[in-house]
Parts: sequence; C-alpha cells; structure tokens
Amino acid sequence: MAGPAPLLLDVDTGIDDSLALLYACASPDAEIVAVTCVAGNIDAQQVARNTRAVLELAGRADVEVALGRETPLVRDLVTTPETHGPLGIGYAVLPPASRPLSPRFGPDVIVEEARRRPGELTLVTLGPMTNLALAVLREPALPTLLRRWVIMGGSYRSPGNTAPTTEWNVAVDPEAARICIAAFGRPEVVGVRREAGLPSLPLAMGLDVTERAKLLPEHLAALAARAGSSAATNRVLRFIDDALRFYMEFHSRYDGFYGAFVHDPFAVAAALEPALVRTEALTVEVELGGTLTTGETVTDWRRVRGLPPTLDVAVEGDAAAFFERFIERVGGLAARVG
Repeated sequence: MAGPAPLLLDVDTGIDDSLALLYACASPDAEIVAVTCVAGNIDAQQVARNTRAVLELAGRADVEVALGRETPLVRDLVTTPETHGPLGIGYAVLPPASRPLSPRFGPDVIVEEARRRPGELTLVTLGPMTNLALAVLREPALPTLLRRWVIMGGSYRSPGNTAPTTEWNVAVDPEAARICIAAFGRPEVVGVRREAGLPSLPLAMGLDVTERAKLLPEHLAALAARAGSSAATNRVLRFIDDALRFYMEFHSRYDGFYGAFVHDPFAVAAALEPALVRTEALTVEVELGGTLTTGETVTDWRRVRGLPPTLDVAVEGDAAAFFERFIERVGGLAARVG
C-alpha cells in the first residue's frame, strides 16, 4: 500500500501511551485516522483529556479523539495511579486541549472507519481491549475489514506485570481480550484475510519483547541532542522528562533499574515496521476462571492441543533499532514544534 499507513489508535493514556502518540505524530509513514479512548491506566474521561492534550502538544489538534467504554465489560475497573501518577502522565502538566471530544462513540469509530476503508486500516490497541470487543460484537465482519490488528498486551513466555503470569491490559478486561482474540483467530476469518493478501493473524506485542525496550537516561540525553534543545526550553522535551521521571522512579522501586519499559511506542513502531520483530504463529487463549491466573494469555508453545494459531506472537524485538527511530522521530518532532 503506497503512502503513509493509516492507523487507528486505541489508548488508555498513560505515560507510555503518551510516548506512543508522540511517536505516531512524528512518523512520516503514519496517518493517524482517529484515536479512541478506553479506561485502563486511569479512568476514561482522564484518558480523553490526556490524549487530546498530548496531540495538541505535538501540533495535531486536528486528530479526532473519541471516548469509548468507561468500564470493563464485566468486571469493576481497576486503575494504576502508582505506575502512571494520579492523572496518568506522571509529574507532567499540560494545558487543557482546545478541541472538544468527538461526538462519536469509540467502538463506533472503529467500525465506521473500517467500513469506510476496508482492508486499509491498522488498529493498534494500547490499553484494555474493551472498545474493540464492543466493535466486534457490533460488526462481526470487522476482523476481515481491518488490514491488521496490533496488540500491546499479554505475557506469552515471560513473567507478568500485574500478577505472576498476567499482563495489565489483558488483566483489566480479560473477557474483552478473549472475545477479540477468538474473533480474529477464527479459521474462516484467517482464510478470508489470507485470500485478500492481508496479514492472516493479529500481531501480539507482549511483555516478552516490550520489556526489552528499556528507556534509560542516556536515551533522554540523545533525544535532547537530536532536538537541539533541552527540557528547560522545549515543551515536548519537558513533557517527556516530567512524565518519564515518575515512570522511572516506579521502575527503580519495583524493577531494580532507573529507567522505563516503553511498551506502547514499541508496539506502534512494530505496526509501522513489522520487521522490527520476529513472530511465531501460536494458539493463545485467555484464562477467565483461574484463582491466581485470571487474565493469563495461555499459549500453546508445544502445540499439544492441535488447534489453529490465533496470534502472531512477537518472540524477539530489535529494541536498539526501535530506539534509533524513537530518538530520530520524536527528537525531530520536538525540534519542529518546540
């Protein structure tokens, strides 16, 4: 497909979602069609405020931002202010956005845009999959209308970050994750996509690869050097520094390093450039009834169940190449918008 890749981003903004938005805004190979907001890291209303403010910071107030579902499908909402701060963006402060929210409902945006441009749009879910689950329930053909679905979520062969075996985005709304993975992994859907020349399975960026992308203080220094500025004088750099300082303090307390896992921008980068990761087609199901494992992405590595694969699970990622792109693109954006 010629030209920039059209993206739908579904976010729960969040510090690393903020970086993913900046990365998408800074990428010449991306066309941001719309952004939909879901509850996860923080409540959905605050997600919507953060998302619009970050887009305006990046000079993209023109992007439509739609509020989606404000609670998981079945469970009570759990948020994580200890990870992202009380407002979701760490120590950063942004002025309120000038553009109002879209009148459209987030899941409707996903369905309507996919119908409008069948086979063209890549949907990247960076939070719980609640909005996508509602979209699939409304339009069962959605898995054949999207060019691809890229997931930041799951823990396939690595420890979890929420419980011993579970990853946050899946654990917040495991029912939604199960609906989505089952819908996109149906053999008839995979067959239709293959015949249309589309990637046959969703790309799953789990903790196995995203936790290899550790953003460290030297990356922030390189970002400032690329921007030719500093956090003292550049709004974008100041936002990144203030947001990430909270995140780095969190990881210093709980993960033993002063830095940050930047899950979401790595997922956006892989959506734009799949060669950044190596994948394996695997059967994945979401556990709903475990005493200790609800939300686990149960992965049949030995293929003992004999079921068709449902996800292209990323098993290796080129974090160094990703950071080169992040510094070049986001540093360039900072240089342009100040």
